[in-house]
Amino acid sequence: MSLLTPLIWLLIMFPIFIIAFFNSKKGNLKFLLLFIVLFLADNYIQILTKQYLPDFGLKFSWLGKLLSLAISLSAIYFVNKNDRKEIGFTTSTNSKKQIKFGVLVFLGFLTFDFIFKFVLFPKGGEFDLETFAFQATMPGLTEEILFRGIYLWIFDKVFLPNWNYKGITFGWSFVIVTLLFGVAHGAVLTSDYQFKFDIITIVYLTLISSLSLGILRKFSGNLIYSIVGHNVINVMNAIIRIL
Repeated sequence: MSLLTPLIWLLIMFPIFIIAFFNSKKGNLKFLLLFIVLFLADNYIQILTKQYLPDFGLKFSWLGKLLSLAISLSAIYFVNKNDRKEIGFTTSTNSKKQIKFGVLVFLGFLTFDFIFKFVLFPKGGEFDLETFAFQATMPGLTEEILFRGIYLWIFDKVFLPNWNYKGITFGWSFVIVTLLFGVAHGAVLTSDYQFKFDIITIVYLTLISSLSLGILRKFSGNLIYSIVGHNVINVMNAIIRIL
């Protein structure tokens, strides 16, 4: 992956930022700078780690993910207790009724996701312990803390949420983070500068995986549920491929 890729992601998202700017009550725009610094730092560390540091014979970039997690936890360390709760870095939850709604919606999306992938995914692969260990831990930890934790919190500071559904506030931050997750998984500039833009992956991940995890995060009130949900999706993908 080229070092230009994260900048391309931001460029793709730029029109959404503009729409959010003109259709929401503005908060503290300085938080946008915090987002850009964290976003670029996280992605560049992961890219450079994969390119220049030893992989110790492993298939996945464990070190890159661990460094990404370290960045997130460091950022959370420097905010106050109330901000940590807003980020979702807490054990407190919303009401049981709200949690139930979020879980049921997520399970509905997960059922559709399973059926869709069961039909289309190639099967007959071999069981690989590292694949299952990685997918059951690292993606959920790193990506949920960043996307539906820190980034969601930052954009709530920039574009103040003014929508309400079942007692849960939403805003353009939810839209931005949901789409950014899909873009970051479906658009890439390779190291030899070939641009790959998989619109199907972007749309599917945005409307199925990212949206359902976002709903689970908002209605549960913390990151625990979405971290578990994210890893369940990834493990499910790995299981389908070996059936």
